Amino acid sequence: MASDYSANIIKVALDIPVPALFDYLAKEADIGDIGARAIVPFGAKKLTGVVLGISENTDIPVERLKSAEFVFRDIPPLSGKLLDLFRFCSAYYHQPIGQVVLNALPARLKAQRPVEIKRPRHFSLTEAGQHANVRGRQMKSLIDRLNESSGLSEAEIRKTYPAQALKKLLSLGLVDEIPGKALPLSISPSPQLTLEQAHAVARILDEKGKFQPWLLYGITGSGKTEVYLQVIARILEAGQQVLFLVPEINLTPHLENLFAARFPNTGIVSLHSGLSDTERLQGWLMAQSGEAGIVLGTRLAVFTPLPNPGLIIVDEEHDASFKQQEGLRYSARDVAVFRAKQEAVPVVLGSATPSLESYRSAKTGRYGLLELRHRAIQSASLPRVRYIDLRQEKRKSGLSEKLIAAISVRLNRGEQSMVFLNRRGYSPAMICRACSWTPSCPRCTSRLVLHLKLGRLRCHYCGFVEKIPPACPECGNLDLKPVGHGTQRIESELGSLFPDARILRIDRDSIRKKHDWLGMLDKIRSGDADILIGTQLLAKGHDFPNLTLVGILNSDASLFSSDFRASERLFALLTQVSGRAGRAGSPGEVLIQTEYKDHPLYRALEHHDFDAIAAMLLDERSAAGFPPYVHQALIRAEAPALDKAMDFLEKIRSAASKIAQGVTIFDPAAASMIRLGNMERAHILFQSASRIRLQNFLDELLSNLDPAASRAVKWHIDVDPLEF
Repeated sequence: MASDYSANIIKVALDIPVPALFDYLAKEADIGDIGARAIVPFGAKKLTGVVLGISENTDIPVERLKSAEFVFRDIPPLSGKLLDLFRFCSAYYHQPIGQVVLNALPARLKAQRPVEIKRPRHFSLTEAGQHANVRGRQMKSLIDRLNESSGLSEAEIRKTYPAQALKKLLSLGLVDEIPGKALPLSISPSPQLTLEQAHAVARILDEKGKFQPWLLYGITGSGKTEVYLQVIARILEAGQQVLFLVPEINLTPHLENLFAARFPNTGIVSLHSGLSDTERLQGWLMAQSGEAGIVLGTRLAVFTPLPNPGLIIVDEEHDASFKQQEGLRYSARDVAVFRAKQEAVPVVLGSATPSLESYRSAKTGRYGLLELRHRAIQSASLPRVRYIDLRQEKRKSGLSEKLIAAISVRLNRGEQSMVFLNRRGYSPAMICRACSWTPSCPRCTSRLVLHLKLGRLRCHYCGFVEKIPPACPECGNLDLKPVGHGTQRIESELGSLFPDARILRIDRDSIRKKHDWLGMLDKIRSGDADILIGTQLLAKGHDFPNLTLVGILNSDASLFSSDFRASERLFALLTQVSGRAGRAGSPGEVLIQTEYKDHPLYRALEHHDFDAIAAMLLDERSAAGFPPYVHQALIRAEAPALDKAMDFLEKIRSAASKIAQGVTIFDPAAASMIRLGNMERAHILFQSASRIRLQNFLDELLSNLDPAASRAVKWHIDVDPLEF
């Protein structure tokens, strides 16, 4: 029976794995505190939570209620719409609401102290500054920039100039802070659109102010980004904000610079895991206050507070990086579509190789379809794709003679080449020639990868590292040889073949520091690199005008994978990589080393025919009963021994079979990588043609799950899984 109490009771969400809110007394709290942070006692600890409700009633005896220590009012509370978004994610992905809310907040907001709000500062030249002649290259350059604009934000200045340059100009009275308000909107001149681009812009803007999902399907180099920019300009003119999502951090610097050049007076914030806690907080606060007109970020940015959103864009929407694989296992793309519906704004999903889910939604009319079938630069054409038959061609350390010759031609012309191999390290394995021993990870069911320059063997799954053994630990043989090729080995081979070439390797081993990637991009674009060697970091979103050749190694490995999404992912990856060639006036060529040049996927790639491969894969999915024709959920379990995980899942299967109406239950199975980080893993799959039926089934199954059954097992649920 509910108890009445004259003081208000706040219902607080906490970052703990319990699907409930917790009641606390808070005499001064009122309805305006919903969405505010609060410090509350929890056991022997004090935790920061978020107030999700205010009530005068509680189901707990009042004498047992504890009082909240403090309710923060240092920043505006989270909006009702944002809290509704969190509730949706909690319900759909079956994650406790407290973990959803708290994990979406910047780390500094979870600390038990108020935050300091730093307002953005803007600067312009004084009258003296407009006629000043100063010494120092940086100060001269900054004065020129300020002369060209009506003012610059402090963030904009600090991107290019040292803090000392601004400080000196302020002390000389040549620059002054603009008081009070932000700078007026300024939009730099934009290039003339192609007919396809103009049509896409007009269609999106026709639906401005209401929910409309669009799939912007454009071939590589077709100018999707320019469509985004021109639509963004109209949204900013209307005084609204834009949320722009990208799958990877490495895509943000280029877009930041692009947005800053096109919209010089607009507040632009980037939100991603590469920021410090303070940087992330300040960007988040700028978005919440409306001072940021453009919010650019990776998947977690989909939860950024926006008081006046007008448009959401998800670039490279097909990318699997939009799916979170830990904690709240959400798809940022799908959440973005839900948020656009909630906010009644358009959402644009852009890709040269759309996900089959989005492609089918567009073909069936659920999404609007906008197509860019031609490259935006008139003189640029799609690259010619040719295959090097490895059954007939000789190879030298992984490189065929034809590919080596093609690279040599580009070097003589002063053009750039790229060798793409989605496998970092020197070699994916070592082997003993005497007994066939290979080093494997003691914590995972995976081989250790040879990193020769570091003198180490490394697991790319759990991070385990050990020294290269001097001899085989099984038989004592000294003849240990590398097997296969990684980016480091290809770099070494190309260095031997072309000793005068400037070779640049780009992978997660070569990009260690925050600014490494920007430095590499500058080298490529300035022509200070002749041959690029890289993984999928190079595959998407980059425009290298002098790159005319792409060589692709080892792509056959994904053709016959047991993962039903492998072909879709391979076609997307190869299309993106191929699309780096010939984006300016010079024709591009793509050479793919393969033993299966007549495979349907390679034929479709040769003709740049995404529609053909999509139709084939959708037919296969329909016949097999795979997404997007069904909806899936996994319960994953892990334990020190596989049998414990399987026993737990068998109990779930037994309970599920009693309530499964319209839901197919598959037998528990070991994960594709059974052992990871000293834990052995298995899963059970549920699927249904009805999303609602699957959700209702999961609700009932999880509510009846015996907590005691899982004490020796760690488990979680993954709705709409991408990995098995």
